[in-house]
Amino acid sequence: MHSAAGLQRAQQIHLPGNRLPARWAGRTRFVVLDTAFGAGHHFLATWQAWRDDPQRCETLFFVGIEEHPLPAADLAQAHAHSPWPDLAALLQAAWPVPVSNLHRQVFEGGRVQWLLGVGAAPSLLPKMRLQADAVFLGHVMPEVVAGHFLKAVAAHAAPGATLASAQHGAALHQPLLTAGFVPQTVSLAGQSAALSAALTAADFAPRHRLHRAPSAEVRGRRAVVVGAGLAGAAAAQALAQAGWQVTVLERHQAPAQETSGNPGGLFHGTVNADDGPYARLFRAAALRAHTTHAAAVAQGVPGAAQGLLRLDARSGGLPALQAMLQRTGLPPSYVEVLSADAASALAGLPLPAPAWHYPAGGWIEPLAWVRWALATPGVALRTGAAVQRLQRATGAPGAPAAWQVLDAEDQLLAEADAVVLCNAAQAQALLAPLAGPGTLPWPLRHTRGQVTQFSAAHTLRLPVAGDGYAIPLPGAMLCGATREAGEPGPPSLRDEDHHHNLERLQRLTGLQPAPEASLSGRTGWRLHTDDRLPICGALQALQMPPGQRADQARLLPREPGLFVLTALGARGLTLAPLLAQLVAAQASGTPWPLEQDLVDAIDPGRWRVRAARQATGATGKAG
Repeated sequence: MHSAAGLQRAQQIHLPGNRLPARWAGRTRFVVLDTAFGAGHHFLATWQAWRDDPQRCETLFFVGIEEHPLPAADLAQAHAHSPWPDLAALLQAAWPVPVSNLHRQVFEGGRVQWLLGVGAAPSLLPKMRLQADAVFLGHVMPEVVAGHFLKAVAAHAAPGATLASAQHGAALHQPLLTAGFVPQTVSLAGQSAALSAALTAADFAPRHRLHRAPSAEVRGRRAVVVGAGLAGAAAAQALAQAGWQVTVLERHQAPAQETSGNPGGLFHGTVNADDGPYARLFRAAALRAHTTHAAAVAQGVPGAAQGLLRLDARSGGLPALQAMLQRTGLPPSYVEVLSADAASALAGLPLPAPAWHYPAGGWIEPLAWVRWALATPGVALRTGAAVQRLQRATGAPGAPAAWQVLDAEDQLLAEADAVVLCNAAQAQALLAPLAGPGTLPWPLRHTRGQVTQFSAAHTLRLPVAGDGYAIPLPGAMLCGATREAGEPGPPSLRDEDHHHNLERLQRLTGLQPAPEASLSGRTGWRLHTDDRLPICGALQALQMPPGQRADQARLLPREPGLFVLTALGARGLTLAPLLAQLVAAQASGTPWPLEQDLVDAIDPGRWRVRAARQATGATGKAG
């Protein structure tokens, strides 16, 4: 925690040992990996060095790993005497909820990007996806050195990467060589012999080519996003913020004309007793959604990012919920269990059951959010542009050709280096003519949902969910939504669905419309998969090479420049911001904001993987 020691390591070991700032001069981007983030002193020193350098890289990515992030009060104390109080204050304001996920923040208008992984470095590092140009190596225990840790570091090292550590060189020399790092002598002018002896520096120069998962990075920076609903608007915003020029093509005459046009929607996390991949994915998404939506609300988008209550009337009552929360170890800054009385006090009206309280949950108006996201500089929207076909342009030999997007008359709508399909079920129809034999279709299903709205004066302070939901709009109440399997049809309203929504509203909150109140509403069709997880990321190769190993999603070759973000189900407001940033990171070749196992769970090629595993299992049994 001590700031002097941390700053000394950064300024006298990690920066000079990695030959910084000289090595980032003139670079478009530079990625630093810090395996022992601590209180962030290394980050602050690197950030200040970047600020001070007129030859600095355009974008600095700093990726840190910390198993036990400091409480906010201890972090402030650790930075009490920082030589850069302005930077320390920004870091403290951005300090994440201490849960085991990856946490991303941006500074300097996006030119400094910080990603903090919460977890033990030996177990977390293999799950991360990044290519580091410089490694700040924390103290490594001998038994870990003898194992796989430095090999995991090497798996994340970019060509020409360097490494520096304050650990004595003799203990690291052979493990570094085995991992592909060649120890170097670094001259530290004006520094003591003792400090120089403590420095270990190395260059990444592996003798053999490393086997790495295929990259989806795109060379150019022009993108077309097909669809201007929540998914499309989020993807366009994330790409534009990553430096892309983005054209959004929407078949309707205005954005968010389908389910994304509802007057309000919820965002929040979830709790599972085993804290498995589903819970981790939705927790990461909910925390990112809160940051994004709070910024939108601050800029005038209708909504509130001040918390959400989810009633839970399961058997066992309050003690069962408390025991479940205790097993997960989740902090109250992410979720807490409230009695019915405590939840009622927070909501402002009597509630019938105990509740999960998500401080980072809330509600927002999807249509206004979509318009806000599409207004991001670098995004151009074209409406009335119905995409009918994709094809490759004629390109230079050996280089991936640009994508061309055409309409029903085969007229060119746009040409770009990357295409992101955010047009719900139509994405699969666009891909079908390009797919090779044996390509499995995604198992997609539609669910009809109707919401009900009426004008009302009420005291409900927070949105409440459970069996249905209640959203306190300004001067009105929104409740819903029905759920009925079926194919999309006319968006007509049904009186029986209004009645169903109002019955659930009364059970949740005791609220009902006045007899003279008129009911309005909206109908939309949610798209989801058989496993209830979204489809997101770089598309697997549509013409799979013969003999290609297909039992792991991360090993599938990718279709250059082709991405998808769809099937968000009823959780679009929660999922879209984070998953859009994943697509932008994959396309840009920057550190991913989500762990590899969670990316595998939502990979567009996961059904191919399941089929390959089933075939292997069947073959094995037959033998």
